[in-house]
Amino acid sequence: MIKTSSNKLISITVIVAALGYFVDIYDLLLFSIIRIPSLQSLGLSKDQIMTEGESIITFQMIGLLIGGIIWGVLGDKKGRLSVLFGSILIYSLANILNGFVQNVEQYKMIRFLAGLGLAGELGAGITLVAELVSKEKRGVMTSLVAGIGLTGAVFAFFIKENFDWRNCYFIGGGMGLLLLLLRISVFESNLYNNIKNSEIKKGSFISLFQNKKRFTKYLLNILVGMPTWLVIGLLITFSKEFGKEMGIIENIDPGKAIMYAYVLISIGDILIGLISQKLKSRKQSLYIFYFITVSFMILYFTILQNSTANMMYLICAGLGFGTGFWAIFVTMAAEQFGTNLRATATTTIPNMVRGMLAIFILPLFKFLRNSFSYFDAGWITVIIVMSISIFAVLKIEETFGKDLDFNEN
Repeated sequence: MIKTSSNKLISITVIVAALGYFVDIYDLLLFSIIRIPSLQSLGLSKDQIMTEGESIITFQMIGLLIGGIIWGVLGDKKGRLSVLFGSILIYSLANILNGFVQNVEQYKMIRFLAGLGLAGELGAGITLVAELVSKEKRGVMTSLVAGIGLTGAVFAFFIKENFDWRNCYFIGGGMGLLLLLLRISVFESNLYNNIKNSEIKKGSFISLFQNKKRFTKYLLNILVGMPTWLVIGLLITFSKEFGKEMGIIENIDPGKAIMYAYVLISIGDILIGLISQKLKSRKQSLYIFYFITVSFMILYFTILQNSTANMMYLICAGLGFGTGFWAIFVTMAAEQFGTNLRATATTTIPNMVRGMLAIFILPLFKFLRNSFSYFDAGWITVIIVMSISIFAVLKIEETFGKDLDFNEN
């Protein structure tokens, strides 16, 4: 009876974590989906929509970068649940405020604030689920959380198709506030409760850099995740601009490209959990999805020349499927660090990946545009980033079936 009750509570936690990530992804991708209509309504020209769009995304990603550190440390010091409640409150209120912006400067500041809030959701949710679920089922459960959650981007596209862009933000904020009520049914991890009142040092972000081995695995995890935001933040968000450079005369809707990509990302994230379980290996499943990603990147820069909008959407969907390794990548992060630093690592790593879009990928792309065409700068950026990530995935530790009941010294 006790076991049945415990399994029910764990199932509720997985469901609530998935719904939380659903709202998180809705809000995270909403700007990319409504970038053009929202900036048009603020009176920006076509060139300004591109440049200011990149700037607003950068502000949001910097917010995610800083927020990841704040929420990660709090997750280890105060508990996983404190992050789940605090982060969703901040990004829900920020998205409601976003519906009232009147200029680009306000847009940037509020997307930065939203980024701060959005930074806590995934890491805390995955950490909690990873610590509650048995090691045999861990990969499948975290993949379900991500797979279900990622459909939030699909929902955001359909909301965008039927509502004014300001109302899209209001809906996102409202969903977040409703989710707070569901969070009441979630309970804290026993692994965390076991060290909560101990003298063990918890939530020290600087500790990730003080030990060479620990820093190396932290850095490798970040680099492994980079292709996800290389694809979403550059190739798909700016698919309209790339399509124009490739001679596609039809209008490309970046929101639709994101929607197609996330349908397949969601499927990929669930599938990779099952593949990982079957192969009993995180790394082998990553190799498979990296191969798919690289294959569709090659197609993106070759067969789309003078092609059609529908072909662009198809390739974006393929890219989405290939990068559907987000759940396993974050699960691997949770599995590599002790309980006293697990939330710090698992929350900061995906947000460092998102931040890499702002501090490395987009700046590299902009720098290359000074010497190359928009198109050429794109494929050169892809080669550089993917070379780094492939090296990282070859070097990263295998974590399948690892016992999480340990602490960092």
